[in-house]
Amino acid sequence: MMVVGIVAVCVVIAVLAFLVPRLSRHPQNGAQRTLGFGSRAGSKAPGPLGRLFSKPFRSSSRAVGRSGSAGRRARGRLPF
Repeated sequence: MMVVGIVAVCVVIAVLAFLVPRLSRHPQNGAQRTLGFGSRAGSKAPGPLGRLFSKPFRSSSRAVGRSGSAGRRARGRLPF
């Protein structure tokens, strides 16, 4: 279920970054901040479990950042 939620957030951020690049920064930062909280909470588990629990949040945060930058980059390549 979390995977579907992250994919939906990435799609919304990418579309928002394409349509209104300046206004997409705040939602992107908010999503990354929220995922950062989850990553930090998961990393408090002892030993290898900490890395295992925090990895999905780290990779999801990276995916949100990439989708936002891809939307802004695509907008910048438009001929008008």
